[in-house]
Amino acid sequence: MGNHDHHLHEGESLRDAAARRMRESGEQWTDMRAAVFEALAGFDKPASAYEIAEAVSAARGKRVAANSVYRILDLFVGSNLARRVESANAYVANAHPGCLHDCIFLICDTCGQATHLDDDKLSGGVRDAATNAGFEQVRPVIEVRGTCGDCR
Repeated sequence: MGNHDHHLHEGESLRDAAARRMRESGEQWTDMRAAVFEALAGFDKPASAYEIAEAVSAARGKRVAANSVYRILDLFVGSNLARRVESANAYVANAHPGCLHDCIFLICDTCGQATHLDDDKLSGGVRDAATNAGFEQVRPVIEVRGTCGDCR
């Protein structure tokens, strides 16, 4: 993957970057997708599809099914707008959707907060080991569980 620099987005800049990335990947940026992304980006820790559906339902004033949110989240993960925290079956907005790389999450077992790290050397080592074992198109998912500094 190599070393890289990327610009972290937040607020309106993040919404604009997400919409741009979606269009670049050949997809439409619909009102529903925008609402799901807005809700996802509003959480301060990984959120489940059900939590996101509740937030979108409250914002829109009508019920939104979790199944619809799951489909949109799958699209977001595929378009690099979101990352899935596998062990929690939850999602976080990718603050740099224009940058493709592997992610490492540090997940607090006490408060649920997930800290995202970029370490191409570590994920590259996992990628190389998998390639040497005969795997193709490797996408390392690295999650470290423990207790964050705030909860210690």
